[in-house]
Amino acid sequence: MKLRTILMGAVAAMAIAPVAHAERGSDGEVKIIYWQAPSILNPYLSGGTKDIEASSLIVEPLARFDETGALVPYLVDEIPTVENGGVAADLTSITWKLKEGLKWSDGTPVTSADAKFTAEYCMAPDGGCAQSAKFDGVKSVDTPDERTIVVTFTGPKPVPYAAFVGAQSPLLQAAQFKDCVGAKAQECTSANFGPIGTGPFVVTDFKPNDVITMKANDNYRDPAKPAFATLTFKGGGDAASAGRAVLETGEYDYAWNLQLAPEVIAKMAEGGKGTPVSGFGTLVERIEMNMTDPSPDLPEGERATAKQPHPILSDFKVRKALSMAIDRPLLVEIGYGQAGRPTCNLVPAPELFASPNTECHTQDVEGAKALLEEAGWTVGADGVREKDGKKLKLLFQTSTNAVRQDFQALIKQWWADVGVETELKNIDGSVFFGGDPASPDTFQKFYADVEMYANNFDGTDPEQYLGQYTCEKAPRPETQWQGENINRFCDPAYDELVAELGKTGEISKRAEIAKKLNEMITKDTMTIVPLVDRGRVSAHSNSLGGVVLNTWDSEIWNAADWFRIK
Repeated sequence: MKLRTILMGAVAAMAIAPVAHAERGSDGEVKIIYWQAPSILNPYLSGGTKDIEASSLIVEPLARFDETGALVPYLVDEIPTVENGGVAADLTSITWKLKEGLKWSDGTPVTSADAKFTAEYCMAPDGGCAQSAKFDGVKSVDTPDERTIVVTFTGPKPVPYAAFVGAQSPLLQAAQFKDCVGAKAQECTSANFGPIGTGPFVVTDFKPNDVITMKANDNYRDPAKPAFATLTFKGGGDAASAGRAVLETGEYDYAWNLQLAPEVIAKMAEGGKGTPVSGFGTLVERIEMNMTDPSPDLPEGERATAKQPHPILSDFKVRKALSMAIDRPLLVEIGYGQAGRPTCNLVPAPELFASPNTECHTQDVEGAKALLEEAGWTVGADGVREKDGKKLKLLFQTSTNAVRQDFQALIKQWWADVGVETELKNIDGSVFFGGDPASPDTFQKFYADVEMYANNFDGTDPEQYLGQYTCEKAPRPETQWQGENINRFCDPAYDELVAELGKTGEISKRAEIAKKLNEMITKDTMTIVPLVDRGRVSAHSNSLGGVVLNTWDSEIWNAADWFRIK
């Protein structure tokens, strides 16, 4: 299939089904609970899902992905394609046209200059942009007039829908963030905690790691939306209390990511106050292996950076042995039931891009032991392996959550069975997934040997997601500890293949390259150890209408369409 066909046919001009509202704000308050509390409302300074999704109520992209994974316009009237002239015939540029009359929540006009500024903001070399992969291959952003945005690429860009597309890449208001570029980005607390946006809601108060209060945006482009006058976004606690607050007590209207055993959710649903909703996308629970040394004995500036390779995990045989010791089907059974599937892939979907690798589905304890023996790790008197006087001991961290702590306990036991001593650590999700460069406990800083979490990518094409693991995207002091390459994997051959994917148009060849990239960081190197392909399970109250669960973008992408069922 030729790329021209893809760009003409793959973009669905699907309109979001309208909901009849009497008037903006007529339905009072809506209450959302995320058991991982947002710590910032600027998605360019955090890779945490809870921060990105909370921000999506306020700041918006030009286009996003609907619940089927299809592109739909948001701040533009149509998606640019080769057919309508929005994508250049040689694929070296894409032209977006803003809707007429768009306003920021402060009443000032949205212009193409805001898009140009947003690109410069994220592409600033010392800014530590958490979404820099979205702007890979962008040469320039030009503004021929106030509504026209021309993104020019360094070469042909077969899939040009990355910059300004999806919840991870919204527009920022240039006037608000003009003094926040580069190293100053983290210093702009007022802007980062209360961005001026085009979304349905406006921040009235933000208590980081606790609660956000919002009101309807008086300048929202649809005069009948949102139906709710105010929104309370509560963060913190745990998945169980969030589920109860919607399904049993009815205290809240929407609970995100109920990472609970299936029988627990079913029991809660018997409360009759709400309804669980679910869907599979690209969310993978996985273990990241730190390729750098996180030892606290190292000086700051070298700790957990490429200057100091990991003394144990740099050995592929050790990493593979740790993976082989894990019983993934049992993890699925205990943690997710029908809402999970064992996986060896970082990219489990769409099917076109998913590698057929299933080797890791079968636990192999004896094989793991043999590999560790080959690597020179012999069992000591206490049952823990040693090599050159060093114990095979690892610090394993993740966020605080009942399912994740169950996983940690099981994995610790399986690793003990092959001679590995494991220290467990769990960190409150609002801190672990936060973007504070001063915190020692963020998943980006990675001051541990292995860590477990899950995330996914916007839309259905994995190019930017796989592009996150290039050498330059490793978090480090120079990037304010931001960056998508969490485990610090670095292979020039991988980087070259990412570049090749960026200029490959034929869909079958794109799939072939994507599978190869996926296998390079999973099967071939095991710097990433996938565990479970997770379905997203959330819940909404029976009195909340208009909810459409989206696993391809922000889960609460269509909050403007929510309404109270009388």
